[in-house]
This record gives sequence, C-alpha cells and structure tokens, in this order.
Amino acid sequence: MSQVRKHFNMSRTAKLTTTLAALVFAATALVGCTATAAPEAAEPTPKASPAVAAVETTPTPTATPTPESTEPKTCSRMSEVVSTPGGLYWERQGTLRDMGARPFAEGEVTLDEEGVPVTYTVAPGDVEAVIAERLCAYPNLGWLNHVRDIYPDQVLWLSPDPELPSLDLFSPIDAPAGFQQIPYQDAMSAARQAVDAGDIDTVRAIWNNTIKGMLTNQEAINAIQQVVDSGDPDGRRQLFS
Repeated sequence: MSQVRKHFNMSRTAKLTTTLAALVFAATALVGCTATAAPEAAEPTPKASPAVAAVETTPTPTATPTPESTEPKTCSRMSEVVSTPGGLYWERQGTLRDMGARPFAEGEVTLDEEGVPVTYTVAPGDVEAVIAERLCAYPNLGWLNHVRDIYPDQVLWLSPDPELPSLDLFSPIDAPAGFQQIPYQDAMSAARQAVDAGDIDTVRAIWNNTIKGMLTNQEAINAIQQVVDSGDPDGRRQLFS
C-alpha cells in the first residue's frame, strides 16, 4: 500500500512539474508577443540634385541702383559778354554749357576740344532767349552776331575773341548825342551780307566809304582798319557778321 501511495505521489509531482513548465513557457511566449516592436530605421532624406542645390544656395542677384547724375539740369548762372575798358574789345565771362536740345532751341551746337560750345546753328522755330537758356548764355546772341532777329540756318558765334575789335550793330561805341543810327545800321547790315558772301572788296568799300567816317575814336578806327585790311575772316566776322 505504501508503494502505491509513493508511486502516486511521484506521478502527481511529475504532472505538477510539467504543468508549471508549460505555464512558464506560455507566459514567456505571451511576453514576447506583447513586447513593443523596435522602430524601423527612418528612411534617409534624399539629397537634392546639384542643379537644384545650386538654385537653392545661389542668392538672387539684386539690381544695382543707377546713380543719379550729378550734372545740374539748369544753369547755375548765365555767362555774359562784357567790354574791356574802351568798349572796343569784348569777351565772355563765365563758361558756356550745352544743357541739351529743347522746344524752341533745337539747333546744332559745335564744341571745342574742352566741350565748350563755340557756335549754334539756328533751327526753325528757335527763340533767342531759349537758345541762351540752353547754352547758359546771357540772351544777347543776336546783338553779338549783328542781327536784330535770328533766322533758321544762321550760325551764331557765341564768344568774341577778346584780342579782336568788335562793332555794335546799333551805333558806334563813341557815338555822340543825336547820332543818326539808321544810316549806320544800314551800312552794318550791308557789310554783314558782304562778309557772309565772302565779298572782301565790298566789305572794305563799306568800311572805308561809310562806317569809318561815323566813328570819332581814332584808336578804334586804327584797330578796325587793321582787321579790314588784313582780310582775316574771323576778324571781319566779329566786326560785321
């Protein structure tokens, strides 16, 4: 009887051991099933192509502002022609500048080697005062060129040569009171036409026979006579045209 009980106890113990082993195995399996899965490795960020990278990294060029011109748009002062002592020699004081064509001053300008205006060719519709404004010149350009009114295609000389004598269109510089201006002005107009035509003999005749006798200042007469006799075209133009 004791052997049967002993065998029964051993069998019961074996079954308990087997059951416990099965439970441990089941628990282990259950833990493995419920464990949090390891995160998958993040996919690498794709690299931009060289062309795209260049576009993204190259700064957008900014436009360089164009500096404003420092040149004034208007004349700071007007230059003018003034006489030296005695009134026979004239020169321009102040520098001429061509401020650009504009309505009523659209003619052609010639410049010297320093860019200073020398002559102006009158265009149709031009107005003397507007020409003077364009050139920063006191508006006496007609007087300087022995005309009352400018006209198209006329070449205006802008600055007298201070080494050469000049004659006024309206009356001699030493004209006495009551001087008859009309005969003098007619003679000056005829001399201007002769100068423009290149007729030197007529210029000399008008001077010697008419204008010369209207002057009283002998120094002025001698200076003008020298220019007329020399045939210097610039001198004749400054005197009469």
